[in-house]
Amino acid sequence: MGEQQRAMAQAAAWLHDADGLLVTAGAGMGVDSGLPDFRGNEGLWRAYPALGTAQISFEAIANPASFHEDPALAWGFYGHRLKLYREIKPHAGFAILRRWAERMPHGAFVYTSNVDGQFQRAGFADELVAECHGSIHYMQCMAPCCSRTWPAAGFEPELDEKSCRLLCALPRCPICGGIARPNILMFGDSAWLPRRTDEQETRLQRWIASVERPVIVEIGAGTALPTIRRFSERCGPRVIRINAREPQIDPAMGVGIRGSALETLIAIDHSLGTQTR
Repeated sequence: MGEQQRAMAQAAAWLHDADGLLVTAGAGMGVDSGLPDFRGNEGLWRAYPALGTAQISFEAIANPASFHEDPALAWGFYGHRLKLYREIKPHAGFAILRRWAERMPHGAFVYTSNVDGQFQRAGFADELVAECHGSIHYMQCMAPCCSRTWPAAGFEPELDEKSCRLLCALPRCPICGGIARPNILMFGDSAWLPRRTDEQETRLQRWIASVERPVIVEIGAGTALPTIRRFSERCGPRVIRINAREPQIDPAMGVGIRGSALETLIAIDHSLGTQTR
């Protein structure tokens, strides 16, 4: 039996024994759904050529300063992402995770750095998802004038995709009338309002305390921004790390499996089915 096969078998054994599933996910979780991976400026500029022409980096556009300097461009970028995330269909790996959770006494909780809302779209209850960087599906005042956040559901962005600019009116804060921005933690961001995320993380900690034999399935979380990987390890051992590029993990903490989210979840699910038959 090869190293990958042994890791799959161990993952299946942990899943079979667990009474609760903690899913921790980074950007690699969405790639199989067709979402862009902004690993380096090359990925960003392939998806948004206008930003490449202007040599605007991800750190520069995903920054509250961009909303002050050129809000139509900033909302061109975030408005396009909002439309994309509303339209994209979550891949079948999400359903596999839900099926695993359904047979566990404490079900599942999700901790993700993704702002796309894909877990909710895939049927995970909103109150069982913690989004540590916020969500593009919520807005806040750019200033901010208050601590309020609100759903972005009423905003339908009209875009010039070639220039990456918003064509319709800018979304506004319902309190002060100033420009609104996504309730997302950006680079160099001292204005992000974390209350919604804080409430999610309080529910998450309460859930973790209720689980005796958790298994952690970490998917697509890299080392460049290691928030998710560190959280997984704090909640371990019995971490199943799925990563196409960086699956390494301390063997005392868990197992690493090299592969994409969808193909690896399918393979583990097959191994789990073999063990339970």
